[in-house]
Amino acid sequence: MVVQYYVASSLDGFIADADNKLDWLLQFGMEPYQQHYEAFLSKVGAIVMGSRTYEFVLGEGEDAWPYRELPTWVVTSRDLPGIPGADIRFASGDVGDVVQDAREAAGDRNVWIVGGGSVAAQAADLELVDEFLVTVMPIVLGAGAPLLPLSKPTRPLALIGHTLFESGAMELAYSYHAAG
Repeated sequence: MVVQYYVASSLDGFIADADNKLDWLLQFGMEPYQQHYEAFLSKVGAIVMGSRTYEFVLGEGEDAWPYRELPTWVVTSRDLPGIPGADIRFASGDVGDVVQDAREAAGDRNVWIVGGGSVAAQAADLELVDEFLVTVMPIVLGAGAPLLPLSKPTRPLALIGHTLFESGAMELAYSYHAAG
């Protein structure tokens, strides 16, 4: 079981544009990545996300909630609406505690930190992210929400895999464990 930050990024390191939108990403469609994504998701046992990511997915409609079977922690300091039938847990405070709770709930499956560069950065600063799976999209945004706004540099990582997609996107997988 590992904690993974699995995300798409522009070539210049942004996960949302300057207006905090994902239109730049959605223009590539899901079809070329669907099989790869489903294989990843099949190994996930719990999810941690930030409130903006939650609100984005919620904006697609309650019926569109794709993680019904997975316990999901939403890190927020605000009151947000839940989704009937979904296992959503709102949490504030120490991201380390949230990640630990997700690890326990995931059992022998992985924890996915979804989107939310800020939440992922807090977990990475605490050295709680085991793997970084970043799909670099063939686009430059110039500004936006940063991929990983860390407060300090990480330890060295090792490349453990890569996947080239026909669109020109490239997933890069890095791990601390392989770096020694």
